[in-house]
Amino acid sequence: MKNSLLNYIISFVAVLISVSLGILTGIDEVRNGIILSFIIHWLLFIPAYVFKTEKFYDLTGTISYISIVLYVLLSSTDGIINFGNMIVSSLIIMWTIRLGTFLFTRIKKAGEDKRFREIKKSFSWFFMAFTISGMWVSICAICALTGISNGIELTGVTYIGIVIFIIGFALEIISDNQKTNFRKIEYNKDKFITTGLWKYSRHPNYLGEIVLWTGVAIISYSSLEVYQMFTLVSPIFTYLLLVNVSGINLLEKSGEKKWGHLDSYKSYKENTPRLIGFL
Repeated sequence: MKNSLLNYIISFVAVLISVSLGILTGIDEVRNGIILSFIIHWLLFIPAYVFKTEKFYDLTGTISYISIVLYVLLSSTDGIINFGNMIVSSLIIMWTIRLGTFLFTRIKKAGEDKRFREIKKSFSWFFMAFTISGMWVSICAICALTGISNGIELTGVTYIGIVIFIIGFALEIISDNQKTNFRKIEYNKDKFITTGLWKYSRHPNYLGEIVLWTGVAIISYSSLEVYQMFTLVSPIFTYLLLVNVSGINLLEKSGEKKWGHLDSYKSYKENTPRLIGFL
């Protein structure tokens, strides 16, 4: 009972923070887009809980990203085509479709996402997971949504942001493909990857995601009003979420459990940064 109450409180706080940030932008479309993100997550949570499946969890994030970006884009056009808006919207949609389909295919092939083995049995826990995903979508996208609403101008800074996004996107795709191909080889079963980009970073795919959202923040920067600069928290939030909540934190614990007794794994951890440098 106590755990369930805590899960609902965390869910409420996640919604409160996200919607409050949307309100602070001073743009109704941004606030409405954030609310839409949670509505989509909660609607898709219903069949996910009924059928006790996590297979559509990541696709829910993809649908939310596409929906809120298109909503804000179409709401801010006024019949005028803004190429800056079109570019950043296209980049985000391209990224989320690639990531969503990749994760869905991986889970479908594996049969399950082990993170949800226990979570999906509890209504409150599973509900909280979907709500946190709604927060992830909202806060990651808020700088782009605000920039689109204001109208993104194509400046030198914008092009720098586009290049940084492309670098991050490439890092994520290449590292994901390298790990997928590594796992296809029977000899590598139950082994950890130390080749390709994984030779230089223990989590190059997550590094790519942080880099690309940094690119989105830079693209959006020049279109933000001074009081909207707080929306640039997007890449910082992405970093904190991936490192401390999902992704890296869970994978590091799993890796330690699997290979922590191996000298080769200890050496890999000692000589290879978690992301890059001191990060």
